[in-house]
Amino acid sequence: MALRQIHFPQDQEMLTRARYRLAFDELFLIQVGMLRQRRQWQSEPGQAVAVEEDKLQQFILGLPFELTGAQQRALDEIVQDLRRDRPMNRLLQGDVGSGKTAVAAAAMSLAVAAGAQAAMMAPTEILAEQHYGTICRLLGAARCDEGEQTTGSPDVRLLTGSTPQAEKEKIYQGLADGKIDLIVGTHALIQEGVRFERLALAIVDEQHRFGVAQRAALRQKGYNPHLLVMTATPIPRSMALTLYGDLDLSVIDELPPGRQPVQTRLLLPTERERAYAFVHSQIELGRQAFIICPLVEESEKVEAKAAVEEHKRLQDQVFPDLRLGLLHGRMKGQEKEAVMGRFVRGELDILVSTSVVEVGIDVPNATVMLIEGANRFGLAQLHQFRGRVGRGEHTSYCLLIADSTTAFSEERLRAIETTHDGFVLAEKDLELRGPGEFFGTRQSGLPDLRLANFTDMRLLNLARREAQRLFEADPDLASPDLRLLVQQVNKFWSGRGDVS
Repeated sequence: MALRQIHFPQDQEMLTRARYRLAFDELFLIQVGMLRQRRQWQSEPGQAVAVEEDKLQQFILGLPFELTGAQQRALDEIVQDLRRDRPMNRLLQGDVGSGKTAVAAAAMSLAVAAGAQAAMMAPTEILAEQHYGTICRLLGAARCDEGEQTTGSPDVRLLTGSTPQAEKEKIYQGLADGKIDLIVGTHALIQEGVRFERLALAIVDEQHRFGVAQRAALRQKGYNPHLLVMTATPIPRSMALTLYGDLDLSVIDELPPGRQPVQTRLLLPTERERAYAFVHSQIELGRQAFIICPLVEESEKVEAKAAVEEHKRLQDQVFPDLRLGLLHGRMKGQEKEAVMGRFVRGELDILVSTSVVEVGIDVPNATVMLIEGANRFGLAQLHQFRGRVGRGEHTSYCLLIADSTTAFSEERLRAIETTHDGFVLAEKDLELRGPGEFFGTRQSGLPDLRLANFTDMRLLNLARREAQRLFEADPDLASPDLRLLVQQVNKFWSGRGDVS
C-alpha cells in the first residue's frame, strides 16, 4: 500500500502517510541491524571486574584536578558496566578538552587494580605518546619518563610502529605473561605478535579513524573484554542513536572550569593580509600557528587553496623568516609523524595542513588556527580544528576566511563564531547540511536513506522502541515469520539501502 501510494498517491494525505511509513521502515531496519550486532557482541559472557570503591575514590582524590559532574556521571556508567559479566560496549563522547582521557585512565586503573590488563589504541603515534604520558602521570606508573616508580604502581608501556624491535619483543613477552598491566599504542597493538594474558578492558580513541575490523581485532586479543570507544567529535543524539545504535552512550557535555574559549572571527578574503600580520605577531611572542587548506593540490574545478602550493607561497612570499611545515593526507605515515613531531617540539613556527590535523596533535603553545576556505568545511569539523588551539595558558584565536560569501555560508560561519558548544554546532550542522554530508557519513558504513531524516527524533525513537520490542519477543530473530525481515535487514545493510 505505501509503495503504491508513494508512486501514485490518491491524495496529499495518503502521500504523507506513505512517506511516513517508508521512512519508518528505513529507520527500523537500521535499528534492527544495530541491535542484532549488539546482541551478537554480548551473546557470550565477559569478565566482570571487581571494582573496589576505595580504589576508585583513591584514584579520584589523587587527581590534580576535580572531576566535572559530567566526567563523574560518565565514570559511574562505565563502572556499572565493568562490574557486570556482560561485556561493556560503550561510546564515550566528549567535546575537545572535556576530559575523556581522565575518565578512561580511571577505568583502566580499576581494571589493573582488579588484577587484569587494559589496552588503549590511538590512531597516530603522536596521540598515543600523548595518552601514554598523561596516563603515566595520572596513575603514577612505572616506565613514566618523568619520575620514579611509586610503590604498587602499574607497569605501563608504549607500543607503536617506531618502537625498536628489541623493545617490542620485551613488550610482547610482558603482555603475554601478564607482567605489563597497561599498554598504550597504535595499530601495532593488533599485530599477530601481541598476546595478552588477561585483557579485560580495551579502549579505542578517536574511534572513527579505525575500521570495524580493526576495533574487532583489538577486542579479540582477550576473551570478550569490555570495550570503550571514545570520540571528540560532537554527534547529535539522533545521529548517535543511528550510527552507534549498538553502543551504550555516555556524554561529557561539560568543560573543566577555567578553560578559556577560543576567540573566533570570520574575516573577508580582503582581510587576509591582516590575518597574516596577526599570525606573525603571535609567533614573535613565541607562539605557534596552524594554517588549514581544503585541498592537497590545485584543482581546475574547485577554486580553493591547496596545501602544497599554499605552503610554498607562504614560505617564499609571506613568512620567509619563519619555519613552515607541510602536512597532508597523501604523505606516508612516517612523514606525517615526523612533521607533527617537529611541530610538537617547537621546531616549526607554522604548520600548513589539510584536514588531517583535525585530531592527534596537542600543542599548548599553538595559539592561532587560520582556516582558508572555511565555507567548505562542516561546522563540526571547524570546531575540531578550533580545538587544536586554546590548550595552554595563552589566549587563543581561530580565524575563518571564506572563499565565497553566500547568505547560507555566512549563517553557518556566524554560528561557529558565536557558539563554543560542540554539541549545539553539531545539531546546527545536521540541520543545515543534512545527514548525507554530516561528518562524511556516506563513508561511515551507514546505508543511504531515501526518505528518513535523522532529525526526526519522534520517528527515530519509535523505530528503536519497535526494534527493541521485536528482540524482546524473539532475541535470535529465528521465527519463520521474520525470515523476510531478516532478508530485508541484510539487503539494507549491504549498502543498497533498498527496502522495497
